[in-house]
Amino acid sequence: MLTLLQHCGRNLLTFRTIQTVNKSYYTTQMGKRVAVVLAGCGVYDGSEIHEASAVLVHLSRGGASVNMFAPNIDQMHVVDHLKGEPSQEKRNVLVESARLARGNIQDLSKLSVTDHDAIIFPGGFGAAKNLCTWAVQGKDCSVNAEVKAVLQAFHGEGKPIGLCCISPVLAAKVFPGCEVTVGLEKDDKYPDTTDTAAAINQLGCKHVSKCVSESHVDDKNKLVTTCAFMCNAPIHEIFDGIGVMVKDVLKLA
Repeated sequence: MLTLLQHCGRNLLTFRTIQTVNKSYYTTQMGKRVAVVLAGCGVYDGSEIHEASAVLVHLSRGGASVNMFAPNIDQMHVVDHLKGEPSQEKRNVLVESARLARGNIQDLSKLSVTDHDAIIFPGGFGAAKNLCTWAVQGKDCSVNAEVKAVLQAFHGEGKPIGLCCISPVLAAKVFPGCEVTVGLEKDDKYPDTTDTAAAINQLGCKHVSKCVSESHVDDKNKLVTTCAFMCNAPIHEIFDGIGVMVKDVLKLA
């Protein structure tokens, strides 16, 4: 009987220890408040839908609460995604982003750094067309004033910033000397990485070659980047790589 009680006591202690560890872990994770900034809806003129969804799924799995934002501005242009050609219509970045956010989105001007522990920018051409002008001006681009202010605010408070696909160029433009990745250089699976990396380096930043399943963490600037659809990879690899980025952001938050 004594042996049985001792065995039960050890089991109870182990169970309570596990409960304490789990409670501590989930309390920490669920306390994370993350802002996600969108740039429209659709890969060619807005946020890449699969990337945005992957970010939201991994944040949910990590126990984070999310608020979504987008600038209330006109898109640079509108692309017919079936034909792959520009159309003559005009669309608003915030209104289009609301499609991805299921309507639950706010004007970027209302984003408060004090109300969030981290911020993430999915990719898509909208990041290079609407959040900045990289798509037409490359390294000589300008960054939208509100986007720049938000990046500087999070950086100034030492809060992590996650970026994927082409959106790391935002950090390269705003934070001289930072480190980012947009994929593997001189690799056919990453057709646009070499030229983009060269432009990033010309800005005085450091491009770090990483494959689609990896993220790069710039500890000094608390930047976490991954290449996502800069790589011609199966969608599950894109999804998993974004998951690594999100996990690293939450660790820093």
